[in-house]
Amino acid sequence: MSLARLLGVAAVLALLAGCSSLPPAPSDGPGGVIEDPASIPDAVPRDAPRSRYGNPPSYEVFGQTYHVMDSADGHVERGIASWYGSKFHGRRTSSGETYDMYAMTAAHKHLPLPTWVEVRHLENNRRIVVKVNDRGPFVDNRIIDLSYAAAARLGMMEAGIAPVEIRTVTPADMAPEVREAGLAGPSGEARSAATNVQYWLQLAAFGESTNAQRFVQRLSAAGIDYPARVEAEDDRLYRVRLGPLHNLEAVDAATGALEAAQFDTGHVIISEP
Repeated sequence: MSLARLLGVAAVLALLAGCSSLPPAPSDGPGGVIEDPASIPDAVPRDAPRSRYGNPPSYEVFGQTYHVMDSADGHVERGIASWYGSKFHGRRTSSGETYDMYAMTAAHKHLPLPTWVEVRHLENNRRIVVKVNDRGPFVDNRIIDLSYAAAARLGMMEAGIAPVEIRTVTPADMAPEVREAGLAGPSGEARSAATNVQYWLQLAAFGESTNAQRFVQRLSAAGIDYPARVEAEDDRLYRVRLGPLHNLEAVDAATGALEAAQFDTGHVIISEP
């Protein structure tokens, strides 16, 4: 393969990985102080074709294969949000657009580019709308990477991460009568008192309860010092979950323990009271 071809392949892979392939690093951080985050307007959904870039059927980052969804219609997902900032400001995103840390944008591993999503902070109930125009975050148990401005609007800058629910929105969803009914809420403000959420790590699913119990025993034998339980679904599927875990620090600690013991870290399940 020619040098030019090698450089072209490298450029394509870099574009697919996007700006947010890593979590906020020591060299990353916020930009200028946003005095009034609530004044930043939501991204406005529009009917747009898929980007020419960042939408292959599948792509690989750090040895793991990710699949791009055929459609974002009706997509709802819960998990942990992170953010990315000044380290990537001005760099090209996976969609080919330039990353602007002061714009209401985000990165997602699977949603088509572009897609607009409502993001709800499950602890303070703030809601924002962002445009997904990048790929990432390629970190265990993170489902979306928000821009600096979006993270500030959502009230997650101090913690750096937040439990969220995301759902796709369309131009019709942003009509005044729909927003008034409660879809997107009033400009990122909290609509109810803060709540305490609980977390589980769903690690595996089995068709036989004995296999699920054996997996729990393996966790214990490996020194995983977190409660594990088997949940049956219609006596046909048995899920092994670690938890409940009462905060995001516990989620990350449990994830680290699983990685150290060479277990798959599964995915985060979040519930509200």
